[in-house]
Amino acid sequence: MKLGAFSISLSVKDLNTSKEFYEKLGFQAFAGSMDQNYLIMKNENSLIGLFNGMFEGNILTFNPGWDENAQEIEQFEDIREIQKQLKKSGLSLMSEADESSEGPASLMLTDPDGNIILIDQHRSKSKAP
Repeated sequence: MKLGAFSISLSVKDLNTSKEFYEKLGFQAFAGSMDQNYLIMKNENSLIGLFNGMFEGNILTFNPGWDENAQEIEQFEDIREIQKQLKKSGLSLMSEADESSEGPASLMLTDPDGNIILIDQHRSKSKAP
């Protein structure tokens, strides 16, 4: 199963303080903005999302159809196929993608320790000619 680009989404108390901290670790702002209360920070292939006031706790995030530069990749598993595999393996989902839909969708589940995992597809799967 290919889940796509990985990042961790951190719920932060002070966006500027967190930005400055991660910059000292070599991360640079890659996407988002202070005005939108979130930044995506990047250091080589590592991505950390800093989110202020948007959710509680931290989230492991996967993006089918994207690489670590938020560039579309041609071949990827659609989230609905991933969802079918997860259900078949016996995992319970907190939220699900509409299997009758196409394009962007997401699902959520938790690991055995209560960590939230978000699989968030932002694009449509290319149709083969």
